[in-house]
Amino acid sequence: MGKGGMSHGADGNEEGENMAAWLLGINNLKIQPFKLPSLGPYDVKISIKAVGICGSDVHYLKHLSCAGFVVKDPMVIGHECAGIIDEVGSEVKNLVPGDRVAVEPQISCWQCDRCKEGRYNLCPDVKFFATPPVHGSLANQVVHPANLCFKLPDNMTLEEGAMCEPLSVGVYACRRVNVGLYTNVLIMGAGPIGLVVMLAARAFGAPRIVMVDVDEHRLTVAKDLGADEIVKVSTSVQDIPEEVEKITKALGSRVDVTFDCAGFSKTMSTALAATSTGGVVCLVGMGHSEMTIPLTPAAAREVDVVGVFRYQNTWPLCLELISSGKVDVKPLITHRFGFSQKEVEEAFETSARGGTAIKVMFNL
Repeated sequence: MGKGGMSHGADGNEEGENMAAWLLGINNLKIQPFKLPSLGPYDVKISIKAVGICGSDVHYLKHLSCAGFVVKDPMVIGHECAGIIDEVGSEVKNLVPGDRVAVEPQISCWQCDRCKEGRYNLCPDVKFFATPPVHGSLANQVVHPANLCFKLPDNMTLEEGAMCEPLSVGVYACRRVNVGLYTNVLIMGAGPIGLVVMLAARAFGAPRIVMVDVDEHRLTVAKDLGADEIVKVSTSVQDIPEEVEKITKALGSRVDVTFDCAGFSKTMSTALAATSTGGVVCLVGMGHSEMTIPLTPAAAREVDVVGVFRYQNTWPLCLELISSGKVDVKPLITHRFGFSQKEVEEAFETSARGGTAIKVMFNL
């Protein structure tokens, strides 16, 4: 968790003790005690009630690494979360015990140049839930800065509060490329992130959205959630020219913005080829750390390439989008589990298998 904490060891499970899901090794998760740090004057203690599983959580479980971050010591997993305030620090004025909150899982230094510019997601010293060596939030309780806890409107559930985290990726991506009423959108990858990008783009006013994937079921889900058209593609680079024709025909107009939510050489190559002259490709997914892509032809057409890393200042808008009904995240939650050793293992196995699973949610 962002404020620190440590394990008590597996044999310290007294009644009422704070328990957490610890990543101890590859495919090794164990619920064991988790000692919280003391409550600072600007902190709150939160009883966590809903936690979603992210693809990065699964990657850490399977490989002990993700996007260059390596798990070297036991770590509490999880970062998509919401809960109920148990206790507030002496200087906290905006929250009281009993408030239901969505939690932004990153703590920046607010001293570096990036933070001072407002781009705090790029802080070199950022502490992010379940990004080693920082502990995460799949626990009974966590301690977190109050200014990163956002009170839920009365008509929102705690599960919807936890979904503010993945939705934030979509909202921030749409902000990065100024999606609006005249932006026709192509999305490569219909997984959980591709779907939240689609929901955010629609809420931002995009008139036409085409989703592309290799999986028929994911495309069906995307269509049910509001994609105007869907295009199934292969994994072969040789098929790109033909697939670009299919995409252009499906959209029925130029591709102004393409979001690559997979991040592979094939998807980026397709994105660059399909995006219209003067358009933008936004790389959201991180499937490959290195790619071979036809960048020069895209540059000659002034197709800009924009990167996205997490998000910044998105929670208030996510709360408004969900509470107003502009975005419905509930259909994304396909599987639910409790917080026992058996259920934690089953939940991560379900998420890792994919299949019909989109968002797997813990209810604590």
